[in-house]
Amino acid sequence: MKTLLTVLAALSATAMIATAADEAKPEGKKPNPEARFKKLDADNDNAVTLEEFKAKAKDPAKAETAFGKRDKNGDGKLSLEEFSAGGKKKES
Repeated sequence: MKTLLTVLAALSATAMIATAADEAKPEGKKPNPEARFKKLDADNDNAVTLEEFKAKAKDPAKAETAFGKRDKNGDGKLSLEEFSAGGKKKES
């Protein structure tokens, strides 16, 4: 009987912790582009270089491709505007 109560208490505690963790995460929300930009901008010069961009990437090769698509003016740095736009084409 004690074992059963112990198991039920452990399951109950686990369920409460899991529910609390789920409530803390906003569903389907992506981080704010400006906040992400600030995290990437290691030297706080209001630009993200390729090195800064790749430093936080899981796959540096994909990061380099993504960086190239975002760097519209080809200066080797991303402004907040370039970063926020992503690799999207501008509509004319």
